[in-house]
Amino acid sequence: MSLSIKRLESLALRELSILLRTDAKNSYLSHITVTEVRITNDLSYMTIYYTFYQGKQENYEKALNDCKGYIRSELAKKLNARKMPDLIFKYDEALEYGNHIESILASLDKNK
Repeated sequence: MSLSIKRLESLALRELSILLRTDAKNSYLSHITVTEVRITNDLSYMTIYYTFYQGKQENYEKALNDCKGYIRSELAKKLNARKMPDLIFKYDEALEYGNHIESILASLDKNK
């Protein structure tokens, strides 16, 4: 992966975090944490991994998909992008998985 795509991913992560935290009209969006951004080499897709700490996943998915056009246009302005990739939102299960492993280790520790 080229250095410019890595730089664009990093900048998109930062700008998305700010955008969701401050500019979002939907209350669900302000509770979302963007964990990672991946962009394909041909700049056709931007996969945004997110997590949240309370509520149902369906509510957050709906909020993100409802505001996809707004997020894409605002992000294009912030990134000064000639071609803005299509946005794909995916829930990042790493936090849940880490908590699950931690609970297993804690239960093993109690059994000793």
